[in-house]
Amino acid sequence: MTDYEPLGAPADPGDPGDGAAYDAVVLAGGGARRLGGADKPGVRVGGRTLLDRVLGACADARTTVVVADPRPTVRPVRWAREDPPGAGPVAALDAGLGHTTAEHVLVLSADLPFLAPGTVRLLLRALRSSGADGALLTDADGREQPLVAAYRVQALRHGLRALADSHDGRSDHDGGGGLVGLPLRRLTAGLDLTRVPDPVASFDCDTWDDIATARSRIREHGHVLDEWISAVKDELGIELDVDTGVLLDLARDAAHGVARPAAPLTTFLVGYAAARAEGGPEAVAEAARKAAALALRWAQEDPAGGKPADPAPDPAAAPDAG
Repeated sequence: MTDYEPLGAPADPGDPGDGAAYDAVVLAGGGARRLGGADKPGVRVGGRTLLDRVLGACADARTTVVVADPRPTVRPVRWAREDPPGAGPVAALDAGLGHTTAEHVLVLSADLPFLAPGTVRLLLRALRSSGADGALLTDADGREQPLVAAYRVQALRHGLRALADSHDGRSDHDGGGGLVGLPLRRLTAGLDLTRVPDPVASFDCDTWDDIATARSRIREHGHVLDEWISAVKDELGIELDVDTGVLLDLARDAAHGVARPAAPLTTFLVGYAAARAEGGPEAVAEAARKAAALALRWAQEDPAGGKPADPAPDPAAAPDAG
């Protein structure tokens, strides 16, 4: 077991790393006993279900398998189920791996409200650069989180076969085989793992107090805007990433230079213009630039703003005077 400390700048959520494909397996079929049996993957934090938040973090996976009964999700996934249902995380992982083909797999629980694409990239880079069997997060207390991890699929499959062959003398995988009821540490104990400390992304929601903590944190000043934008994009099915700073500056200029209601209406019109142009972030930036310049010209004509105004017409000089 080794510790992985990233060098240089933090992971860029838009950085594809070395470009190697990966699959993702999300375990979402647990009983949630400490939540009183509630549907934990469906609990909402920041207006989005916990499962959808996790799926958003691994949106660039080649194949995403969710091990649970099917339900509506923000993006298409492949569904699998351990046999029998409720057979435990090892059996669930085995069921999910059966639908993957990539060399590397991201293994996640469905209750990670703060997992982000940048953390996914970091785990995959740690795995690929270390030569280990897997790279997992550790939480604020240094505890390993094997359900926030990236693994080499070959190592997982070898470990699963060994467990199935040894547990209770059963070697078949029919009906879960020897994997039913096994804790995940039985599998990870035999793997060479590297650890990536991240107390935020590793935070999981096991209790209602955890849910309350997550809901409170995303409403803090430093998080609320990003959380809201992500929730809106999910709700509207939008994947476009734009410079929110540009739009906020435009809204401020329109509000101060024209009138407060001009801010939301102007940003709406910028989005509409970019959509009409069938453009991406560049089209939004260009439309925002034009609107901001217009707002500046508008403000410069306002006498109340301290700027020189056009002189008022002299009635005596009018052509029809007299």
